[in-house]
Amino acid sequence: MTNQKRYRVRLDESGKLEIPASVAERFGLRAGEQTILEENGRELILYRPVTFLERVYVEATNVCNLQCRTCVRNVWEEEAGFMSGETFEHVLEGVMSFYPRPSLFFGGYGEPLAHPRIFEMIAGARSVGAEVELITNGTLLGESACRALLDSGVNVLWVSLDGATPQGYMDVRLGDALEQILSNLRRFRELKRESGAATQLGIAFVAMRRNIHELPQLLKLGRELGAACFSISNVLAHTRDLRSESLYDHAQYEPEAQKTSLLPVVNLPRADFPPEVQHALAAAVHDGFRLEISGLNPLRTGNRCPFIERGSLSVRWDGKVSPCLPLLHTHESFLGEQVRRSMAYFVGDVARQSIAEIWRDAAYLDLRERLQDFDFSPCVICNSCEMAEQNLEDCFGNLQPACGGCLWAQGLIQCP
Repeated sequence: MTNQKRYRVRLDESGKLEIPASVAERFGLRAGEQTILEENGRELILYRPVTFLERVYVEATNVCNLQCRTCVRNVWEEEAGFMSGETFEHVLEGVMSFYPRPSLFFGGYGEPLAHPRIFEMIAGARSVGAEVELITNGTLLGESACRALLDSGVNVLWVSLDGATPQGYMDVRLGDALEQILSNLRRFRELKRESGAATQLGIAFVAMRRNIHELPQLLKLGRELGAACFSISNVLAHTRDLRSESLYDHAQYEPEAQKTSLLPVVNLPRADFPPEVQHALAAAVHDGFRLEISGLNPLRTGNRCPFIERGSLSVRWDGKVSPCLPLLHTHESFLGEQVRRSMAYFVGDVARQSIAEIWRDAAYLDLRERLQDFDFSPCVICNSCEMAEQNLEDCFGNLQPACGGCLWAQGLIQCP
């Protein structure tokens, strides 16, 4: 969840910027660390060093009780399983070796609440001082689960809702569970109020042509349920049917263009966004203009790995470690009209190395620096040769993982 804060800082007598100690600690800005300072119009953006681990994604299981039309599990051939207690202990030991403690996010490609020990896992993470977030489809969020989540101290509970009406929900989730989920969330709100817990609720929505009309109603519904934040993503098309549902046919080509200084800049004021304004702005972007609102570029999204910028790594249910969620499992998706096969990629295994050893490995550090620079071939835009069909290599000479075809890095797909 994003909290925007402002600090008044000063330059010391030698001209060095003095950053508040609490901020420096929270972002891993230690003496001798190297990072990136980006100039973007009137903004100066200081990135966290790639040496700083801020979040660990934990895939407690890749088993799920639903079969949503959007899910990659419908088209993969991956082994199913649950994270063992021993594997999770390795995760906790790794987390304890870092200060500040990285947060844990229980998610991945399954339903975390299907894990029989999930509440113990959350409580264990909280006991070592780590903040915890969890994402669920909400169907298993009965009263006992609500109480257990609140008692275990989860900081943020995310619920995936891809429709605001029973028919809209059923059209995506392929099950008539919306009313039960909403009942669960209302009970969660009541129990949270009774307990005085500080747990925040977030709503995640995957936008498609078939459900985008329900987004305004979903936002209102989420606010009524007490949601503090919403995460909206495009759909990652694993099938040709889903490819026809995507809402980024033109947008996927714009981030690369938006970063060039050769495009004419249109500086806009803050304004309302009635349909006529939306149409005018969309036409301007489509015609090759770079938009800024009060001097800031809202489309500064291309060629930026969100998992690296977030300072994260991902642990699969069997203990294997990847740089990001998309690389946990081999899967296929559409890149334009072409199928791209993304092969799983691992940088370690918590059964063989500690998370600290994996994180500080020289080859993995080099990969994070390359991902921060993002000097990969522009496969999302070009997509004209056989190299774009997999993530094994690209025409710039990068070997696996060749991330130029990653839709997360172009701001088209996002996770909470």
